[in-house]
Amino acid sequence: MNKFRIGFGYDVHQLKEGYDFWLGGIKLEHEKGAVGHSDADVLIHVICDALLGAANLRDIGYHFSDQDPQFKGIDSKILLAEVMLLIRDAGFEVGNLDTTICLQLPKVNPHIPTMKICLAEVMNISENDISIKATTTEKLGFVGRQEGVSAYCTALIYSV
Repeated sequence: MNKFRIGFGYDVHQLKEGYDFWLGGIKLEHEKGAVGHSDADVLIHVICDALLGAANLRDIGYHFSDQDPQFKGIDSKILLAEVMLLIRDAGFEVGNLDTTICLQLPKVNPHIPTMKICLAEVMNISENDISIKATTTEKLGFVGRQEGVSAYCTALIYSV
């Protein structure tokens, strides 16, 4: 019988002019981008944390420290591929992901199909197992003031 486990991820990145904006493995055209030690892809970071948490393998910072220069500016898709190796080595496979991106601008919905294709390829899972939703905060808080982006992810994994 398969054992099912659930993990949760949450992350925030500041938005500033002069940075590229990577989200869900793709580059969005926008006057601001996310700031971070890596490429600051908040969606991939929450997916990594949710998967690692579900497998009881700590978190993204434990495996890929922002104090380690080898991860400076790294493409988060590389981190996600490594996380997939870790959870598969631990005997798990992905059931599904449910994610929410909180961002005032740019609008995310037109990019969701491309993000799902990208993430499915990196993770070697079906696009149908990846849910990406987007919401604004109705101009409230740091997201509403366009100072930052946040994201959430719930992941279901099962033993193989």
